[in-house]
Amino acid sequence: MNSLRIFCTRRHKTGLAALGLLAALAGLLSLCLGPVPVAPGEVLSALLGKGGGTAAQIILYARLPRTFGCLLAGSALALSGAVIQGVLGNPLAAPNIIGVNAGAGFFTALCCALWPARTAAVPLAAFLGALTGVLLVLFIAERAGASRMTLVLAGAAVSGMFSAGIDAVVTFFPDALNGYTDFRVGGASSLSLSRVLPAFWLILAAAALLFLLSGALDVLLLGVETARSLGLPARPLRLVLLALAAALAGAAVSFMGLLGFVGLIVPHMARRLFGEDRSAVVLAASALGGGLLLTLCDLLARCLFAPYILPVGVVLALLGGPFFLWLLLSGRRGGRRRGASRRHI
Repeated sequence: MNSLRIFCTRRHKTGLAALGLLAALAGLLSLCLGPVPVAPGEVLSALLGKGGGTAAQIILYARLPRTFGCLLAGSALALSGAVIQGVLGNPLAAPNIIGVNAGAGFFTALCCALWPARTAAVPLAAFLGALTGVLLVLFIAERAGASRMTLVLAGAAVSGMFSAGIDAVVTFFPDALNGYTDFRVGGASSLSLSRVLPAFWLILAAAALLFLLSGALDVLLLGVETARSLGLPARPLRLVLLALAAALAGAAVSFMGLLGFVGLIVPHMARRLFGEDRSAVVLAASALGGGLLLTLCDLLARCLFAPYILPVGVVLALLGGPFFLWLLLSGRRGGRRRGASRRHI
């Protein structure tokens, strides 16, 4: 956190405070709104343990775990995406695109199928799966030529294999994943605090380490050769940062399912709003923005077609799909302009 305090300008502080306020407001709206509206006073009474009746039951056992899970998973996925994009130098990289989420989902399904009673081990299994996915994609991309499109295609192939593995596990163990549809799309309909808390500690530890390493990440973003000339062990640092990104994404997948696009959209918006000079500021903005985005999407999923509730992953896909296409098209146009400039010169 020291790096954030040192390098945060007044504009950054104002922007981060506004994002934090918006995330808190989204959390409050998530507790109040839904198929059954609850007044803010009743929400406060329920949280303080002074309320009773149906409203308190809705808040404590349905909306509080859901809201906490959305804020936590959104922050974790956005942080993971910011690190992956920075370390790989690829704006198209994100946990759901390069196989991280699918690897975490496959290992989560295996853990639930083989050791159903050990729920506390699910976040660890998801982390191992996410780490396997990112290292596998990185290895394939480096062997095939680490271009932006090669990384995306390798991620699509690895995601497909892991997704097939999930389907195979569910075929042999139909009860391994409760709410399988929600898990595949990404949803929060069956969340409880007991499911979220083990992942919370893993996310907290990984996020704290990321902020401690944000200064080293700034140096790494200058280029591998520059980092080495300054005495920074670039390759081990990349692996550590990718492992932390895998821990964040895996922990989020362990209780929210295979959510997509949070780790793609939010880091881009954070860099546009706050610049790319300080990784600590980008990481903080990504964490706050990710929680805000996922909570708002979940709120829309609950309210748009009430009393029917959509999985939050559906709303995210409707937002993220066009955004990803825009990134592809804008990158292609940028590449053509650069090529035309070189030919003109």
